[in-house]
Amino acid sequence: MAEGWLFKLFLLMLLPPLTFSVSDSKALLELKKFFTNSSALNSWVPNSVPCNKQTPWGGLLCHNGVVQGLRLEGMGLSGSIDMDALVEIKGLRSLSVINNSFQGIIPQLNRLGALKALFLSGNQFSGEIPPHFFTNMKSLKKVWLSHNKFIGGIPFSLGQLPHLIELHLENNQFSGYIPAFDHPNLKSINLSNNRLGGEIPISLSNFSANSFAGNPGLCGKILGVNCTKPVQNTAKLVTNQKHVVGKSDKKLPSKIIVALIILGVMLVFVIILAAIRWVKKKKKGPNGPTTSSEGAIEVQVSMPTAKGEEVNRKRSGSSSRKGSGHVKEGGGAAELVMVNNEKGSFGLTELMKAAAEVLGNGELGFCYKVTMANEVPVVVKRMRNMNALGKDEFDKQVKQFGNLRHPNILTPLAYHYRREEKLLVYQYLPNGCLLYQLHGEHDTSYVGLDWPARLKIVQGIAKGLDYLHMELASLDVPHGNLKSSNVLLGPDNHPFLSDYGFCSLVNTDRVEALFAYKTPDVIQHGNVSPKSDVYCLGVVILEILTGRFPSQYLNDGNRGTDVVQWAESAFAESRQAEMLDPEITSSQNSSVANMEKLLHIGLLCTQTSVENRLEIKEALRMIEDVQVEEGPLSILV
Repeated sequence: MAEGWLFKLFLLMLLPPLTFSVSDSKALLELKKFFTNSSALNSWVPNSVPCNKQTPWGGLLCHNGVVQGLRLEGMGLSGSIDMDALVEIKGLRSLSVINNSFQGIIPQLNRLGALKALFLSGNQFSGEIPPHFFTNMKSLKKVWLSHNKFIGGIPFSLGQLPHLIELHLENNQFSGYIPAFDHPNLKSINLSNNRLGGEIPISLSNFSANSFAGNPGLCGKILGVNCTKPVQNTAKLVTNQKHVVGKSDKKLPSKIIVALIILGVMLVFVIILAAIRWVKKKKKGPNGPTTSSEGAIEVQVSMPTAKGEEVNRKRSGSSSRKGSGHVKEGGGAAELVMVNNEKGSFGLTELMKAAAEVLGNGELGFCYKVTMANEVPVVVKRMRNMNALGKDEFDKQVKQFGNLRHPNILTPLAYHYRREEKLLVYQYLPNGCLLYQLHGEHDTSYVGLDWPARLKIVQGIAKGLDYLHMELASLDVPHGNLKSSNVLLGPDNHPFLSDYGFCSLVNTDRVEALFAYKTPDVIQHGNVSPKSDVYCLGVVILEILTGRFPSQYLNDGNRGTDVVQWAESAFAESRQAEMLDPEITSSQNSSVANMEKLLHIGLLCTQTSVENRLEIKEALRMIEDVQVEEGPLSILV
């Protein structure tokens, strides 16, 4: 009986490493998905044990069956480092991706609080590292960030790592002063070939001049350069840096915080009251109220509202007038110009008096839902930086948009022209945008988009885009801003394209806000073309099929998923089925083979080379050939 108890205890002692192996395997495979050019990791395959003594996975450092380190050096890896996957490797203590091709801002590696060694040297990481980045990484002993493109100050939190013994930051573009490193354990430091300045701290006087070479602004006894100007104590600089980023050691007393909040609210009210009095004063001329309401309209149109807040917009002296309500502005007439009367007509006065709520905001402006007096809702987009065309040319262009007629195109209903900003009015669609349907927060009653719905949406988007390329062929890029937030869904998830043609309206210094201007052909060669739209279509296709938010939508490209690189590596390694959103592969009427066909079309649309990228006509033909199930008939949109 005692022997049986001892045997069970022995088994329990064996279980933790086995559990970690299963967890580690899943996390490592997820990590690999986000790498491109990952042929060096071909040993990382499902249904195998990472730390198998006979055939271990490449690049791993194991101890008792547990992954303790990743040594992925010189493997030609690029893409992104999935932090959610790394966090799941509970035993991870060392991470090295030296001499690869990773780029962008530093990943959120400070989520790995138990890490002891971090080696990022020899990549293309760039941007600033937040001052407090290393605050929660107290176990770090070795930090190698050399031969990258980091800028900004050296994070003060590096100087607060209690166990730091090696620090290599050479060959970057760090600037500013060197923070204090009062650590007797520090054995190796190299800050050479940066843009540092000021006096080298006394605590680093034991290191050779080579550790600081290539920084013309540095001075001190080590370099044999006298500091002619008194230099602020580096410890003070560190303290000041903390307060700048809001990470001071002592928190303000709660009474002071409350007092500051009350003072701030009172100040806001004073400003609002002053603004109201100023507006009223402007309304009243020497002979009383005037019929012009330029001041009132300027304030009221430009004022964003909180969600659900009703805004009463009044035009002085014109409460009894109907129609578009002319407003004098800059010597001309500013009015609400109807460009599409299919949903009825209304004037600026009616629009300004309606209740409004904020739907969202983007790089070009705010978006509101406005419910008219007849309870018909419309969407009003308040656009900034749209002065590429004069008033007459703007009127001609928007009226052309208003004349478009296609089942998958949402045409504008009206516009309001002002120098400072423009209003564009559209039909309101209660199902919202595709972005929200794919990535938004929903309650438990929400029914997601299944495979037939997603295929229908892709086919509708492609048909609408093809129509725009015919009707707006004179534009450099007919849509110019195709992404999931600009695909609106009507009843039965019928897709409508919106926000097209903006490349002709937006200021030349703001066109980079449009998604087509973030494609490889523009970034690398500065050439936007109709095929830039095709690239955007490909990203949307990959987004719809994977259910992942594309990093391509973001300026820094370091959040979300690089769906293009993922697709390239997945097809190269014949593991494209792993990309598919489980919500569609597990639903009825699902054909994984047809999903993979559509994935491949998305890949062909996102080829870096414009010559290798599909034409919109060819893309549409291939998309229409994809069916919900294996069979002779394609789904109808």
